[in-house]
Amino acid sequence: MLRTVILPLVHSTAEYCAPVWCRSAHTHIIDPTINDTLGIVTGWLRPTPADNLPILAGIQPAELHRRGATLSLGHRAMEPGHLLYLALTRPSSAAARRLKSRHPFVSSAQQLISFSDNNNMRAAQWADHQWNAEWADNPTRLRTSIPDTSTHIPGMTLPRKAWVQLNRFRTGVRRFRSCL
Repeated sequence: MLRTVILPLVHSTAEYCAPVWCRSAHTHIIDPTINDTLGIVTGWLRPTPADNLPILAGIQPAELHRRGATLSLGHRAMEPGHLLYLALTRPSSAAARRLKSRHPFVSSAQQLISFSDNNNMRAAQWADHQWNAEWADNPTRLRTSIPDTSTHIPGMTLPRKAWVQLNRFRTGVRRFRSCL
């Protein structure tokens, strides 16, 4: 039940507009909140490293989720008529008149798009592929008990419409209990 609450309420709120701000130096401010919530969901005990929380909860790490959101926006922006289409398709010298960023959206989106296009992957597939690659490269104590990160918990791939209905149902139950 707690896992059902974390995705639509905490995780989606913390990652709102992530493609815009995820390359900022201040993203570390949001990660402890996500880790605390994942700790509640998983029953985390303090000696457990925080890096293992997404694995225990079956949710992609926050940074990887943010890069996946950047890739998803980049794929949508490659369609003619999109507001960001010209920024992604123009040469970088044409954008020299704009304010400079240390880590601009355009260059990171182009890099992610080129990698995913070379491997014929969409954003969700790319994120799963990256998570599995990180899992294979970084053996932890949890590796013996959790063999693969690509296994999804039932309900994890529900469409947004289903999550909205679940939230409405949960809110209605809470209101009903408060009336008793």
